Amino acid sequence: MSIRRSYRIAATAALLLASSVSFAQTADPAVSGYNSVDGVKDDWKPSLVRDGVYDRVAHINTPLTPQSVREADIMWKKRIWREIDIREKQNMAFRYPGDDYTGGGYFIEIILHAVKNGKIKAYSNMDDRFTTALTKEQILELLIGQPDTTMVVDPVTGEETVKITQKEFDPDVVTKYRLKEDWFIDRNTGRMRNQIIGIAPIRDVYNDDGTYRASQAVFWLYYPEITPMLAQYEVFNPENDVARMSWYEFFENRYFASRVIKMSNPFDLSFKEKGMSNMEALYEGQKAAEQIFNKEHDLWVY
Repeated sequence: MSIRRSYRIAATAALLLASSVSFAQTADPAVSGYNSVDGVKDDWKPSLVRDGVYDRVAHINTPLTPQSVREADIMWKKRIWREIDIREKQNMAFRYPGDDYTGGGYFIEIILHAVKNGKIKAYSNMDDRFTTALTKEQILELLIGQPDTTMVVDPVTGEETVKITQKEFDPDVVTKYRLKEDWFIDRNTGRMRNQIIGIAPIRDVYNDDGTYRASQAVFWLYYPEITPMLAQYEVFNPENDVARMSWYEFFENRYFASRVIKMSNPFDLSFKEKGMSNMEALYEGQKAAEQIFNKEHDLWVY
C-alpha cells in the first residue's frame, strides 16, 4: 500500500512540474506576443508577464492601398480643411496616455517617435503642398524651441561657464490637428468619396507673460505615407477594452469630431482670414459641410 501511495505522490508531483514548465513557456512574452507595439516614450515600459485573463497575440494590421481614380471619372471635386479639437469629448482618444496596445503615449508622441526613427517624413508647416522635408532637429526646434544658455559662476574659482539646457517636450501644447482632404463624386460608382491628403498637429503659442497668442501648425504629414505606421498602433475604446481599432481605421471611418475651417477659394483664405468672427466662421464651416452633403443628395433626388 505504501508503495502505491508513493507512486501516486511521485506521479502527481511530476504532473505539477510539467504543468508549471508548460505555463512558464506560455507566459514568455517573446512566445505569446504580449508586447507587440514598440514603446514611444523613454520612461514607459511594457509588462513582462501576462497582465490579463487571456493570452495576447500580436495584432497585425495592414492598411488598404487607396484605389487610384482617373481624372475623367471625377465629375465634381472640392478641397476642404478641417480642424480636430482634441479637448472635445469625442476626440479624447488623441490624449489617452497609452498602454501596451497603443505604445504608451499620446497620438503626438506616436508621431514624433515615428519621425525620430525615420519611419515617416515630416514636411514644412509653412506649406501644405509637401514641398520641403524637415529634419528631426528642425521639428524639435519647432516644438520645444532653441536651447537656453545661462552663465554659471564657480563659487570656488570664480570661473564663468556656459550651461546649455534643453526644454522637455510637453504633449499638452498640441491641442488640435488639421486635416487636408478632397471630397469628390466618382462617376463609376455615382457616390461621394473622400480622401485625407495631409495631417498637421497644431500647437498653442503663448507670450512670455503666459497669455495666449495664436495656434501654429508644427509640420505636415502626407497621409498616404503614414498609413502603415497608423495601422501599427491602436486606439483606446472606452466601451470595450478588447475591441480596439487602429489609428488607420479611426481616420478612415471618421470617428473624430471636426469642423470645416477652409474651403478652396480664389484667394486661398480660411474663414477667419476673411475677417469673420469665431461664431461666423463656425456657421460658415457648417454651411460648407451641408453643401458637400447636398451635392451628393441632389445627384439622385430630383
